[in-house]
Amino acid sequence: MGVGLDKAKEVRKGEGLNEEALKSYLKKVLGEESGELRVQQFPSGFSNLTYLIHFAGIDYVLRRPPFGANVKSGHDMSREYKILTALEGNYGKAPKPIVFCEELTVLDAPFYLMERVEGTILRAATPQDQMPTEAQFKSLSGNLVDTLVELHQLEYKAIGLGDLGNPEGYVERQVVGWSKRYQKAKTQEHPEMEKTALWLNKNMPKQFGASLVHNDFKYDNLVLTPDKEMNIKAVLDWEMTTIGDPLMDLGTTLGYWIHHTDPDILASNQLNLTTQLGNPTRGEVVEMYAKKSGSPVDNIVFYFVFGLFKIAVIVQQIYYRYSLGHTQDPRFKDLDKIVALYGLVAQQAIQKKKIDHLF
Repeated sequence: MGVGLDKAKEVRKGEGLNEEALKSYLKKVLGEESGELRVQQFPSGFSNLTYLIHFAGIDYVLRRPPFGANVKSGHDMSREYKILTALEGNYGKAPKPIVFCEELTVLDAPFYLMERVEGTILRAATPQDQMPTEAQFKSLSGNLVDTLVELHQLEYKAIGLGDLGNPEGYVERQVVGWSKRYQKAKTQEHPEMEKTALWLNKNMPKQFGASLVHNDFKYDNLVLTPDKEMNIKAVLDWEMTTIGDPLMDLGTTLGYWIHHTDPDILASNQLNLTTQLGNPTRGEVVEMYAKKSGSPVDNIVFYFVFGLFKIAVIVQQIYYRYSLGHTQDPRFKDLDKIVALYGLVAQQAIQKKKIDHLF
């Protein structure tokens, strides 16, 4: 098995950058008198847009909001840059930030530049002959849990992120907020999603604690060493990071965690590679988290259902933008089916009071 490096490709139609303006800006802020600019795009991901910027012989990564986005809290470039700046020197698995630009004259939107961390990123489209072995997935899944716990145990106040979010009332704000976002982005009726929103609002547990939470922690947001060890080099996509209940973060990870024992209808959504042999069940992930963190993990069904609901709402927001013509990315045309599917899974978890073997 030999997994290749994550590669950028030609920029998608309608998502090009003003290269002349960008080149002038980079010359100024990087102190380069001259330098050739080449722009490519990382084709995966469904939220903020990510580009490979080759300038003056060095590779950088540029992040900017999607075209037509109106979800400010989810696409705040200055906030994401602030998080990376605070993590630098305090958390060895975050890319180094380079510069933040809020001048709309450059790219018509705020953006930031960070170092490029070269390595492997496991995505849904990873060819089977490049897929990690069963033993590698077993090791990697354990490293994923360890890395999540390390993040949750960071002293966020000590590194300057005490004002990133208000941990008091976090669970309630998340449930109420994502319920409202779903209503605003609705394009059709999904009864299971409506039922799930009501259940979450009526069954909120007491908040477990407060920590830095990534809010999108999964395989395709990890950069791995391109060797057989596949160690975690970096964690990407900090756009939704805040201060809150760490079990809500675990719930989102579980929401993405489709296991090979789940029915094919779940695996068909192609959102993660956890269906490959060697990956633990969701229950086993919870056990590993509890052992590594030393904390009890109670009421896990609630956190799992919340994770499913949140992921579905994010997908619905993307489909909403697609339905309005703000993006023409062909990957988005069937996202409404994933929304319905996640609503169904959430209802099965609620009714059966468990997170594995739901069908």
